[in-house]
Amino acid sequence: MPIDLNEHLKKKRAQLDEKNANSKAEDNRGNGGGNRPTNNRGNNNGGGFNIESLPMPSMPSGKWLGVIIIVALLFIIFIAARPFVIVNAGEVGIKVTTGQYNPVPLEPGLHFFVPIIQDVIIVDAKVRTINFSRSEDMGSVGREQSILRNDAINVMDTSGMTISIELTVQYQLVREKVPATIAEYGTLWEQKIINPVIRDVVRSAVGNYPTEELPTKRDEVANLIYTGFKNKLDATPNQPVRLVSIQLREIVLPEQVKTRIEGVELAKRDAQKAKEEANALRERAKGKADALEIEAKGQSEANKLVNESLSQRLLELRQIETQGKFNEALKDNANAQIFLTPGGAVPNIWVDSKSKQKNAIVGQ
Repeated sequence: MPIDLNEHLKKKRAQLDEKNANSKAEDNRGNGGGNRPTNNRGNNNGGGFNIESLPMPSMPSGKWLGVIIIVALLFIIFIAARPFVIVNAGEVGIKVTTGQYNPVPLEPGLHFFVPIIQDVIIVDAKVRTINFSRSEDMGSVGREQSILRNDAINVMDTSGMTISIELTVQYQLVREKVPATIAEYGTLWEQKIINPVIRDVVRSAVGNYPTEELPTKRDEVANLIYTGFKNKLDATPNQPVRLVSIQLREIVLPEQVKTRIEGVELAKRDAQKAKEEANALRERAKGKADALEIEAKGQSEANKLVNESLSQRLLELRQIETQGKFNEALKDNANAQIFLTPGGAVPNIWVDSKSKQKNAIVGQ
């Protein structure tokens, strides 16, 4: 039978009063009946605070107390077990019951499950990124960060030299297929679906071109990589991943190849420069020839105009002018001899018979 708590408290209070009274009597005996101040806390007639004057709250009975204790224990166990989970935006929850994956994904929000029997796996369903790079700080990071870093993809050319390809791949899980994907490939699905496939596609695409032509065929190589990788993902059973983009950042060639390419480019530049100089010389020569042709045509046209402008009266005028010049010359040199050319007009020749040094030709 449960003990009555009120009766128990009354007994305790009586025992406390009796103990206080005995303690006060001992104090009075020790003081020899003097007037030493005493503590009035236990005196109901004193002015101090008396805890016994407060009304005691009624305590629940033993039956209800047991119920309260059980409820409190259950609440503590509930909080400790955490039979609920919160799925954030960009995530997908998978409810697992005794090892079986529920095919219906849990959308963002609060979800409850039965501890021990059930569990919920949270999967990142946001757009994820893998950077393939040569940088030293490109080690793998936690998958919860949506960004992975791997080493650059190395490709061996026909001559045995290594070519490094740096690129960035962005992809995303198909939300409604996440439970089936994780059940098939596990939480490390990227190492089975993405990483090995992209490396194989890159090696195949780069191998289609001679090493020296890769820098000039960059766009074609990027298109081949994108098309090949997308086809591979689409051919994966259940098509669990959607390709977002691929960026070909850099094609790193060996130093020997760079030297050969630089030599070829230099030879091409020299040949182009020589061709341009030859074209310039040809243009200048053509310009001069055109100028001479134009000048000759102009002279011909001028001669034609002069020929057409000659007439008998003009020739007679020229004869008179020339005869006048000879008359002036004969005034200075009377011994000069004049010879008339056939036709009788212009030009006429006169000779100074006295001085061979003064022989001259006068003409128009």
